[in-house]
Amino acid sequence: MKLLHEGYGYSVEVSCQAMNMGRSTYYYQARERSEQQLVADMEIVVGQHITYGTRRVTHQLWRAPFHYRVNRKRVQRIMRQKGWLRPQKRVKCRTTNSDHPYPRYANLVADLNITFPDQVWACDITYIRLGNGFVYLAIVLDIFTRTIRGWGLGRSLEGELTLMALKVALQKGCPVIHHSDQGVQYAATPYVELLQARHVQISMAAIGKAEENGYAERFMRTIKEEEVDLSDYHDFADAYEQIGRFIDDVYQTKRIHSSLGYLTPAEFEASYWASKPAAVARVPS
Repeated sequence: MKLLHEGYGYSVEVSCQAMNMGRSTYYYQARERSEQQLVADMEIVVGQHITYGTRRVTHQLWRAPFHYRVNRKRVQRIMRQKGWLRPQKRVKCRTTNSDHPYPRYANLVADLNITFPDQVWACDITYIRLGNGFVYLAIVLDIFTRTIRGWGLGRSLEGELTLMALKVALQKGCPVIHHSDQGVQYAATPYVELLQARHVQISMAAIGKAEENGYAERFMRTIKEEEVDLSDYHDFADAYEQIGRFIDDVYQTKRIHSSLGYLTPAEFEASYWASKPAAVARVPS
């Protein structure tokens, strides 16, 4: 309902009197419309980010294009009423073969204070089911910014897959420390020699301690829950295209992280470098 005061300079009180309507009725209707729009916009957010809890949904609503100043309790109430609160799934995938003759390396990041981009890269592999079998995803993640520096999709768990993801990442920079599990793909001679040639320190989680590679594990859980489990890939090419779209167009630039102050990885990294003196430049090693 458009009242007389809108655009004509009349007060709400005068407009309501002219229309024989109480002010409380006007304000109630305004709140009702606002609630309906909020629910509609929340449905968009939870539809795009199905694993978001109330805190992330609230922060997403504060951002463009919504710009709400809604509080978390209200979001929680609506999500509970609509049945949008759901428990987090915990999925574990066994892709690690630690039974190999290659050297092992100590965990260098257990108590490390990570304070800048490319200080530590974490790497992992997971499987993705296709109609006619499996494909495998290898990723290289910068722990400080949560940015995916490199990734690769392959039809086997052979070392070429992880080596491909690492080579892509090294085109964008070079870490101080490379961290992974003790799988044969990360301990094999060609992989280790490439890291040593770039003077990268090698760190590995202990056998059976997936939590020691938790950052990479969490990303794999995210991509499973928010992309893989919701998709029906026709073939390898389709899986490659859709997974790439999720990583580049959703995870890097749209998905906010509580650990990054509710920024996306791209926003967080850009903010970090913008805060540095102009003389500080990013020069890949």
